Amino acid sequence: MNSFSLLDGKKAYFASDQHFGAPTTEESRPREDRFVAWLDTIKKDAEVLFLVGDLFDFWFEYRTVVPKGFVRVLGKLAELRDCGIVIHFFVGNHDLWMHDYFQKELDIPVFYDNQVYQLRQQRFLVGHGDGKGPGDKGYKRMKKVFTNPFSKWLFRWLHPDLGVRLAQYLSVKNKLISGDADVRFLGEDKEWLVQYSRRKLETEHYDYLVFGHRHLPMVISVGEKSQYVNLGDWIGYFTYGVFDGTEFKLNTFPG
Repeated sequence: MNSFSLLDGKKAYFASDQHFGAPTTEESRPREDRFVAWLDTIKKDAEVLFLVGDLFDFWFEYRTVVPKGFVRVLGKLAELRDCGIVIHFFVGNHDLWMHDYFQKELDIPVFYDNQVYQLRQQRFLVGHGDGKGPGDKGYKRMKKVFTNPFSKWLFRWLHPDLGVRLAQYLSVKNKLISGDADVRFLGEDKEWLVQYSRRKLETEHYDYLVFGHRHLPMVISVGEKSQYVNLGDWIGYFTYGVFDGTEFKLNTFPG
């Protein structure tokens, strides 16, 4: 388990579901600029930044090739790392074909499943959230295909110009790949990440269970001293989480 002291006014920041590159490069650029501006503002007091999945709408690492673009975002993340800010990256259902580019080029570890953190006295469970909880069986079957080593091997044989263009099209158009198309609150009893959080609390205590994927900013009590948090997105909400060592808040970054 990773621990962060958050001393001297330092904070932990959380953000997810930027989906950079979608629906087009031109339409994505203003959101990228807004995100880079936010990264600039947290530079002064961030001890750790959690990027909780789907930073990109599509990402695939060939042996010697990565998708074109996102220079400003990647450069700003490198700047934060060079300043000593710890960054942890979680793959989502859109950028799950990560390999070692972030580790080697940016010194940012990449996680493929939930991780547990101790932030001062509070215990956090953090993950993207796709495929967790009951239901969503179509996506769970599709994810098994996408993460199968043989599937990745086959895709790697496509020329990047063809493979990336095809995957970007499917990522925007195909609901099975994109996840929930309708961003609407289903009610606590039907929100499957709420159910998943309550089930996790049956065996282990967490003060905060922090996820992305649903694109809806939510803070819901799931236990006497536990909260489920969904971070929202950087498409319609521009929300992020911040923990100052005592309190967790969801804030909106102004445009």
